[in-house]
Amino acid sequence: MKSDIEIAQDVKLQPIAQIAEKVGIETDNLELYGKYKAKISFDKIKSLKNQESGKLILVTAINPTPAGEGKSTVTIGLADALNQLGKKTMIALREPSLGPVMGIKGGAAGGGYAQVLPMEDINLHFTGDMHAITTANNALSALIDNHLHQGNELGIDQRRIIWKRVVDLNDRALRHVTVGLGSPVNGIPREDGFDITVASEIMAILCLATDLKDLKERLSNIVIGYRYDRSPVYVRDLKVEGALTLILKDAIKPNLVQTIYGTPALVHGGPFANIAHGCNSVLATTTALALADYAVTEAGFGADLGAEKFLDIKTPNLPKSPDAVVIVATLRALKMHGGVAKADLKQENVQAVKAGFANLKRHVENIRKFGLPLVVAINEFVSDTKEEIAALKELCEQIAVPVELTSVWADGAEGGQALAKRLVELVEHQTSDYHRLYDNGASLEEKIATIVKEIYGGKGVEFTAKAKAQLKQFQANGWDKLPVCMAKTQYSFSDNQNLLGAPNDFTITISELVPKTGAGFIVALTGNVMTMPGLPKQPAALKMDVDEDGTALGLF
Repeated sequence: MKSDIEIAQDVKLQPIAQIAEKVGIETDNLELYGKYKAKISFDKIKSLKNQESGKLILVTAINPTPAGEGKSTVTIGLADALNQLGKKTMIALREPSLGPVMGIKGGAAGGGYAQVLPMEDINLHFTGDMHAITTANNALSALIDNHLHQGNELGIDQRRIIWKRVVDLNDRALRHVTVGLGSPVNGIPREDGFDITVASEIMAILCLATDLKDLKERLSNIVIGYRYDRSPVYVRDLKVEGALTLILKDAIKPNLVQTIYGTPALVHGGPFANIAHGCNSVLATTTALALADYAVTEAGFGADLGAEKFLDIKTPNLPKSPDAVVIVATLRALKMHGGVAKADLKQENVQAVKAGFANLKRHVENIRKFGLPLVVAINEFVSDTKEEIAALKELCEQIAVPVELTSVWADGAEGGQALAKRLVELVEHQTSDYHRLYDNGASLEEKIATIVKEIYGGKGVEFTAKAKAQLKQFQANGWDKLPVCMAKTQYSFSDNQNLLGAPNDFTITISELVPKTGAGFIVALTGNVMTMPGLPKQPAALKMDVDEDGTALGLF
C-alpha cells in the first residue's frame, strides 16, 4: 500500500485559481503563493459579510488512542463525498504544527485518499502563518525586555511576567530558561520559558479575530504580567499593538488549498485543543459558510476538549451554530478503551468493543447536551470483523444514535457516501437547538465545575492554593465573566491519561489559571499538562529527507 505522501505526490493538482472558481472566488481576490496555494483577500471576505450562511458540520471524535481515529481524514473524505452528492462543499481545517510533524503525532492534512494538498507544503512552512505568529509573539517578548532595560516606566515586576517566548518545535530544553545574563548591556536578568507556537495566545487571537480591527483590539488586551502593586499590565500599556498587528496582517487571511478530489479547503490557524481552544480560524469558517452550501470543519482531539471549546468559545463568534455533529471512532480505539493492548487489537474482541463503547456513549450524551443532532462515523480498518461491527451498531441503536461506516482513507469520496447521505438526511429533517453549556455570568469556579461534571463525568474540582488566590485576583480584575478553556490530557475524560473508557467519581485538580484576556478566555491548567512538548526517542524527523530535485521523502 502506498504511503500518504506517495498517494499525494501521484495526484495532478489543479491550479488554485480553478479551485477558487468553484466557489465564486475571482482570481483578482487571490493572493498567490505559487500555483497551488493562495490567501483570500480582505476585499472578498468583506463582500461576503451579508451572505446567507450554508450548513455547518462539526466533526469531532472519541478520546484519542495510539490505535488512531482519523478525524481529519473523515472530515476531508466527508466533504469530498458531499460534493459528489451535488452539495457545494468547502472544508475549514487547522494548520499543522512543526512540533508534532517532526515529533510523533504526525501532520494534519488527512491521510490515504482523503487528503488536502499539497500536503508537503501544508505540513511544513505552508504560507508562513506559523512563522508570523512566532515572530509577533517573540517581538512582544523583546519589547517587554527592552522596556525593563530602558528604565521600566510601567513598574513591571520582572518576577511576575507571564508572557513567554515560543518556537514551533517540540523542545523540552526550552521550557524553563533565564534571559538577560552576562552584563548590564544584555538586559535585566529574569526567569523565562518557551511554549510551542500553537499554545501562544496570539495563535488563539488570530483564530478568533473577525478582521484586522478586531485583531488589533484583542492584541491590545493581552495581559503580559503584573506591576509591583499586582495590577495587570496590558499590551496597550506598552503601545505596541499596532506593530504586532502589522506583523500579522497577511497571516490573518485564510489559506485556500484543495483535496485530492478538488474540493476547496481553507486551512488556517492551528491552536492545540488540549492547551488552547483547538479550532481553525473564525474567518476561515465564516468564509466557508458564505461560499458553500455545506462547510465541514473539525475540532481537535476528543469531543470533551475540541468540541466543547468549539461550542462554548468559538461558536459565539460565528454567524451560526453547527447544524449537525459527526463523532468519529474506530473499533480499534474502542477496544483500547475497553482494555485491550495495542499489540492485540487485530484480534476479534466483541466484549472489549462493548466495554469501550462507554467512551463513545458519553461523547454522544455530551453533544446532545448542546442541543445538536449527531451521527457516529466508524472509520474502518481491515482488521474490523462483522461481529464487532454488528455489536457496535446494536449499541448505537440502543441509544438512538445513527451510525455509518466510512472507508475514506482507502476509498476516498466513494468511501464516505453512506455517511454523507445520512448526514444530509439528518440536517434536512432535524433542526438544532444549540445552547451553551454554561452562562458567562457564572463564576469561574461554577463554569469549571459544570464542565467537569457535565462533560467529563467527574464528581468535583479541587483548586491548589495558587489557583484559589488567582480566582480572587481574576474576580477583582473583572476577568471572572470570561469563558473557560480547559487544559487537560486528551487521552482521558479525567486529568489522568491512564484512565481510559468512561471513568466516574474522579476529581479534577486545577493547578493554575492563566488569563488570556486578548483571546477572551481563562485557561485552567489540570494535571501535568505541558505547553511545550518534548520529542520521543524516535522522532518522525529521523525518517524524513529530500532528494536532489527537492521532492520531500518520508513525510508520513
